[in-house]
Amino acid sequence: MSASGGTKAIVAALAANLAIAVAKFVAFLFSGSSSMLAESVHSLADSGNQGLLLLGGKKAKREATPEHPFGYGRERYIYAFLVSIVLFSVGGMFAIYEGYEKIKHPHEIEAWYWPVGVLIFAIIAESFSFRTAIQESNHTRGDHSWTEFVRRAKAPELPVVLLEDLGALVGLILALAGVGLAIGTGDGVWDGIGTLCIGILLVVIAIVLAVETKSLLLGESAGIEDVEKIKAAVVDGETVTRIIHMRTLHLGPEELLVAAKIAVEHDETATEIAHAINAAETRIREAVPIARVIYLEPDIYNEAAAAAGTNPAKTPDAPAPTKSGH
Repeated sequence: MSASGGTKAIVAALAANLAIAVAKFVAFLFSGSSSMLAESVHSLADSGNQGLLLLGGKKAKREATPEHPFGYGRERYIYAFLVSIVLFSVGGMFAIYEGYEKIKHPHEIEAWYWPVGVLIFAIIAESFSFRTAIQESNHTRGDHSWTEFVRRAKAPELPVVLLEDLGALVGLILALAGVGLAIGTGDGVWDGIGTLCIGILLVVIAIVLAVETKSLLLGESAGIEDVEKIKAAVVDGETVTRIIHMRTLHLGPEELLVAAKIAVEHDETATEIAHAINAAETRIREAVPIARVIYLEPDIYNEAAAAAGTNPAKTPDAPAPTKSGH
């Protein structure tokens, strides 16, 4: 996923949310609708979230240092995780609290045309932002479903913006329903119920984002397609005959570490092996351009050693552990 595509979606969402936040807050001042207050805080929180994503993208571009030799690519994951925390605390929990208070102490909505007009405007603006995020995501989504895209994406920006915009649109519909029922029935409790539903929705989205970004922070391997490309690129059938074992790790959304133990012929010279490794690295980078850091260790293939892999609990000559407790 390109950083430029994510930035375009973030900027579109930021512009929409800032305009919507102001409009919603004005509508709250004129109408006293708790749904409008919750939605204005929601849009303000979303604006802050987009600011965090832009900041994370900027910090991730810093050059590697002796203290951080693999660079700062994971800054983008850290700031995406902060977004989930802000969405949960500022957006979700505030809306739940405001909804509870409105249900407990309902009051009639005044100047109903303000919240209704602003909500319709907000739905239109959020739809344009959501459309931009969908278009940018389609450039890299391929044949994956939307669920698979959110779960497998290594760059966090577009999944975050997609879920935020989806949550915003559903939240606006809930707010419109709550305000509409409150106006139609004259009972302000409906406004509180709409606000409460918005809060629950935001909390659910925040939890989904937190789970996905936590996985990225812990470190994820390359996608299945990239792993297969790397495997095919390493082996040349001459000097490098097979991969004994291999590990991949995303150092950032667009930077991949590849470490592999490769089998070479036992009668090859050191010079021939060095040339073979350099050639394999070139093939890997051509097949998967984001493979920036590559470590290839030559070895003589041994079936028992290969079975042990990098598992410290196994050794080539040790028998497999039994499931017996004795």
